[in-house]
Amino acid sequence: MKLQTQNFSFVSVLLVLATLPASQSLAATKPNFILVVADDLGYADVGFHGSTQIKTPHLDRLAAEGMVCTNGYVSAPVCSPSRAGLLTGRNQPTFGYDNNLAGNQPGFDPEFGGLPISETTIPDRLKPLGYVSGLIGKWHLGALPQFHPLKRGFDEFWGFTGGGHNYFPTPPGKGYNAPIECNYKQAEPITYITDDIGNEAVDFIRRHRDEPFFLFVSFNAPHAPLQATEEDLELYAHIADKRRRTYCAMVHRLDVNVGKILDATEQAQLTEKTLVVFISDNGGPLDQNTARNAPLNGQKGILWEGGMRVPFVMHWPRTLRAGRQYDHPVSSLDFAATFVTAAGGTIRPDDKLDGVDLLPYLTGKTDGRPHDTMLWRFTISAAIRDGDWKLVRLPDRLPMLYNLSDDISEQHDRALDHLDRTRAMLKQLGDWDVRLPHPLFLEGAVWKRRQLELYDRKYPLTQP
Repeated sequence: MKLQTQNFSFVSVLLVLATLPASQSLAATKPNFILVVADDLGYADVGFHGSTQIKTPHLDRLAAEGMVCTNGYVSAPVCSPSRAGLLTGRNQPTFGYDNNLAGNQPGFDPEFGGLPISETTIPDRLKPLGYVSGLIGKWHLGALPQFHPLKRGFDEFWGFTGGGHNYFPTPPGKGYNAPIECNYKQAEPITYITDDIGNEAVDFIRRHRDEPFFLFVSFNAPHAPLQATEEDLELYAHIADKRRRTYCAMVHRLDVNVGKILDATEQAQLTEKTLVVFISDNGGPLDQNTARNAPLNGQKGILWEGGMRVPFVMHWPRTLRAGRQYDHPVSSLDFAATFVTAAGGTIRPDDKLDGVDLLPYLTGKTDGRPHDTMLWRFTISAAIRDGDWKLVRLPDRLPMLYNLSDDISEQHDRALDHLDRTRAMLKQLGDWDVRLPHPLFLEGAVWKRRQLELYDRKYPLTQP
């Protein structure tokens, strides 16, 4: 009799599940993904990396309750190619995207000025698995119709397709004054765009709480122009440098809106089934917004650590142990494989992803490093990390070699002390480089000279 009762209960559960709407049954089994990307945020400018000048309690909470990847990299030191890599899981020079997206140069076809339509994005991969995907904020992967986010897998878009935007309302125009686009409601005028992005992200979570979702929250803060609210400026009135004061206020407001997103996820009772990732799209540009990357050397635009090692947090209660650091190198290229695999999908060899599923490594199920070698190419520069050794190659000087295990600030060039290693790494980098396709587009030549000049500057290696 007991066995019959158990069988009846089991069948009853199956019948109930069968009568649920498909979205509800999927929502019960599949995790959600929230990818929060800051724009030009300095490595040193968050509390969990030691900042005492800028208060980031919500990001610090995310780090304390999640896992901080201390060797977390992006695939480029500037906005557009970095985003091309993280949304595809493929190192973007492998499909010709190793320049920042800018005005078309003579000899290039503007129809190719964006994320190639041949590339598959994270939302493209998640859609067959039952996911709804939304992009809130910055796109910067092509403004022509074929590159629009709604044609690249996203179901909803609120934001702007260019590389930046003014923070306060302005008369409608082009560039940083472009009107906000939205396909699911009438877009209202912006108030302060960091708040607006946070509010729209919260609204997305509330509207889609009953179905599996991928939400890409793409802030433009604290990218220039330096514009902050009077309320936030007052909080940092003690900082004498007006530009730095404004930057700190902008990071504070970014943190407030990350808090809104975390609170909305909790209120929707989705925290334990939602993987939240926070990164910056590249290192902070000290010369543009006063960001600090200490103890890392360099800044946005170059391949020293300050240009591409970024704040990198992954948060998923009951899956990732809270309060831990993960010290092996990981990459934003890993998001595609991680999300798709967690959603129940499969990554095949012919997908040619450069990223890997991080979860077995972060949970300790798999030993070793996710990446023994990491490779970068950006316009005139290239770099390779092999274990703890990193080599940077430029056109106007000898290659530079650093051991990051005892020289995180890249102050001691060891190239001439370890010639065999220098030759071997230079050859490995070169063998990869010559197999890459020609770039689909180029930045103006002025940026090449500027990039070289950034390697000749001295960068602060301590917190302000």
